[in-house]
Amino acid sequence: MLENDFPSQLQWRPDPVALDAKVAEAKERLLGSIKRSVYVYRVDCGGCNGCEIEIFATITAVFDAERFGIKVVPSPRHADVLLYTGAMTRAMREPALRAYHAAPDPKIVMAYGACGCTGGIFHDNYCVWGGTDPILPVDVYVPGCPPSPPATIFGFACALGLLDQKLHESHHVAPVGEEAPVAFPAIPYKVRTAFEREARRMSGYYYGKQIVDEFMMAIAKDRVNVFGAVDALIDGEADMRKKAVFMDLKTLLLSKVVDE
Repeated sequence: MLENDFPSQLQWRPDPVALDAKVAEAKERLLGSIKRSVYVYRVDCGGCNGCEIEIFATITAVFDAERFGIKVVPSPRHADVLLYTGAMTRAMREPALRAYHAAPDPKIVMAYGACGCTGGIFHDNYCVWGGTDPILPVDVYVPGCPPSPPATIFGFACALGLLDQKLHESHHVAPVGEEAPVAFPAIPYKVRTAFEREARRMSGYYYGKQIVDEFMMAIAKDRVNVFGAVDALIDGEADMRKKAVFMDLKTLLLSKVVDE
């Protein structure tokens, strides 16, 4: 026949459909530990439905979130991930809590969109509590108004990683004698933290740590006359920049003593 005599190199042949290597690698990484699909339940707490449109676009054939094993379910009892959209209104507070308690543990809570993260443009409305986190413990935030489908898939990927950690979490309790020694145990923890934050705010993370260690070492050496030791440290410092930090830390120490 005529078609058999036609040169094969001149005939168009469709390329075989193959999974993209990057997609295959991402899918293997996401589902390698969980070994099953992940089910998402969506809770609309009071938005404009813009986020819902992007979520439905994410699960269509164009972006195809199901290739990663991400599926939307109609009941929170089957869900691994709870996806909260819209600002948290007073009317939806109880339904949102019921959905959270109905989902089995371990579960991941995602705040989706600007309204889900912070309350968005409705944050100061009389009937709005804010975003999702004033009511529920949020694990993943997906900002945007609305988030794009690629951003949505990225948020799901982060949720899958956290879900894997929760499924395989382990706790280690150090036996007696293995605890790491606490630096400057005589100084209360909250006071040490306040010193470190202030010094790092003024001098940066690395040099601030060195300066605050020197300051607390002076305090720990002379616990009887603490302010005398601090004054001696300030007077003996030639670097005016460090002296300014020491003086600021002394002011902070005075405020802590007065408050207590």
